[in-house]
Amino acid sequence: MTNKNYTGDDIVVTKNIDKIYPNGCHALKNVTTNIKRGEVVVIIGPSGSGKSTYLRTLNQLETITSGSIMVDGVTMYDEGTNINTLRENIGMVFQSFNLFPHLSVKENVMLAPLKVSNRSKVEVEEEAETLLTRVGLAEKINIYPTQLSGGQQQRVAIARALAMKPDVMLFDEPTSALDPEMVGEVLDVMKSLAAEGMTMVVVTHEMGFANEVADRVLFMEEGELLVDDIPENIFGTVANHPRLQKFLSNIL
Repeated sequence: MTNKNYTGDDIVVTKNIDKIYPNGCHALKNVTTNIKRGEVVVIIGPSGSGKSTYLRTLNQLETITSGSIMVDGVTMYDEGTNINTLRENIGMVFQSFNLFPHLSVKENVMLAPLKVSNRSKVEVEEEAETLLTRVGLAEKINIYPTQLSGGQQQRVAIARALAMKPDVMLFDEPTSALDPEMVGEVLDVMKSLAAEGMTMVVVTHEMGFANEVADRVLFMEEGELLVDDIPENIFGTVANHPRLQKFLSNIL
């Protein structure tokens, strides 16, 4: 499956990444992969396999012990790299919504562009309203996060990340904190982003989403990237790696 807006150039390049915590936990072991512009890459694997750790290295929420990371042509650990500037081009959506309860939905979306990008309030407000319409929340722009369902709050979080006009979006198990009936509304927004050509790296347990939307699926276990393949081969009749077979047999 090839994304319609796939352009063939790498936006994320990770080489030989290791992450060892002070307690000796070896969370990532020699992880190497590239992510193309316009590509949707879904990372799967059991709990504790290093999926979220890897994702968080892509915007330096986790520092690496060794290896190299390049995002949009910028080498992350070069001496002259401004990580805050680099992060402006990397949107991230977490398990928890992290919305400011004292700000309205629209104000939550407007906050970063106003504070970080120093843009005009009129322009930012118009864009916030457009983004909230895009995620299906046009009628909720002036209410507060506590008045929203979990699925609605997560859609606001997606709009907030998009407000910075990122080149790549990272999703760290964005539906895991939601009631089952709210999962679909968030996945639908993510599917629409994928269809529009947004570069996305998604850690998820939603295998249906991975099979339907991903260009590639990465399978990780015990800090290792064991399989990097297209969904048809990952979710085929017989997966092509014994540890992947065992993982899928336990969840499907």
